[in-house]
Amino acid sequence: MRFMSIVTSPQPDKAPTPALMEAMGKLAEREIKAGRMIDMGGLMPIAMAGAQVRITNGKLSVTDGPFVESKELIGGYAIFEFRDMEEAVAAAREFMQLHLEHMPGWEGTCEVRVMATPGADGACEAGISAHA
Repeated sequence: MRFMSIVTSPQPDKAPTPALMEAMGKLAEREIKAGRMIDMGGLMPIAMAGAQVRITNGKLSVTDGPFVESKELIGGYAIFEFRDMEEAVAAAREFMQLHLEHMPGWEGTCEVRVMATPGADGACEAGISAHA
């Protein structure tokens, strides 16, 4: 099963410490070598340029960033291949433990979501077949 882990934080100005970056790098290297980590990435700070494409009242609009009004920001993501949700949550706990150890005072969430794949219960069949 594929899982996406999404890390959010209400502290957008707290960049990872060098110690945390090193620890996350070692964890990622291990997971890649084991064939469990498929992709990962971090997002640039919200103060950097970006855009929002939105539909409101049946109309499409584009708003250029930066966006400073967000209460929680997505800082990064990772995509894994695990046997089950239990294994996915264990990996998320290990990842968040690194934050406890290397960034005292940081607060955030790692949301673990099952990714839609062909044949998965609840998967959007139209979206899957369009991208297959």
